[in-house]
Amino acid sequence: MNNRIIKIGLLGVGKMGQNHLRNLIMLKQVEISFIYDFDKEMCKKLSSQYGVKVSDDLDIDLKEVDGVVIVTPTFTHADYIKQVSKYVKNIFVEKPLTDTLSSSNEIVQLAKENDINIQVGFIERYNSAVVALEKVIKNSNHIINIDFSRTNKVSSRITDVDVVIDLMIHDLDLALYINGRPKKIEAHGYIKDDMIEYARAIITHENGSFSNVVASRITEKRIRHISATCDDMYIDCNLLSKEVFVNKQTIEQYLENVSISSKEETIDVRPQEGLLLELIDFVKLCQGEVVNIPNEKDGLLAMEVANEIQKQIMEAK
Repeated sequence: MNNRIIKIGLLGVGKMGQNHLRNLIMLKQVEISFIYDFDKEMCKKLSSQYGVKVSDDLDIDLKEVDGVVIVTPTFTHADYIKQVSKYVKNIFVEKPLTDTLSSSNEIVQLAKENDINIQVGFIERYNSAVVALEKVIKNSNHIINIDFSRTNKVSSRITDVDVVIDLMIHDLDLALYINGRPKKIEAHGYIKDDMIEYARAIITHENGSFSNVVASRITEKRIRHISATCDDMYIDCNLLSKEVFVNKQTIEQYLENVSISSKEETIDVRPQEGLLLELIDFVKLCQGEVVNIPNEKDGLLAMEVANEIQKQIMEAK
């Protein structure tokens, strides 16, 4: 990262937006030009606490920044991206890209036509356990199947999207990031009050691997877990405790008898703040560096798979 100061505008100062604000303030290369939200009382409070300006007119303030971070309700993403893109070339938007497949397609086309850089907040790519998992998997001969489990009892925090867009979208991105494009999707789920609260999907990828993805907002236990079955190893990954275990086969010979057993290794996972790391990448993007980030095309692909999962579940009810 070079030393050029990057001016950032922050749209949305709810719980997640405040997390972004705290992390952005930690970055020496960042100057927070303004914050913006319909909650004027919260803006006033944060302005006093952190000494940042509150924007009263986005169309004026957007002209003065190098990048914008959008942490607003999902249904507003598309409209804000369209507004911001009139003035700014670098946009970070929290996952998902937008709330519908059609609007995600619009945003991808907008980015292409106007040379806009969009980073989607798939934070799990920056989870230290996932980074370790990815390195181990690259050393395997062949991935047969990866199981993703993500559960959390529903709270009042999310009211505008179902479990597929709220929780499962993280693991859909990881499945596509690791195993590549999908060839076939089979999905089942549980619907309550016309909202999908539990979803299970089996994705067959073009490379022949499988992804089994489960997400729930009705399970009375918080789980973030990935397990990968490869032809030469089994990898167990806990995203909450940041633990990764690898089981490999060992062959021990006792005279004429052969004993086959499995040896477990613990991978050293160094703690790191995923949100801070993805924002560092966004700053690099604003500085003109080439960065490997989840972009609008990744966001669209995840939405395409999510849309198919939603469609199959709703049609089966």
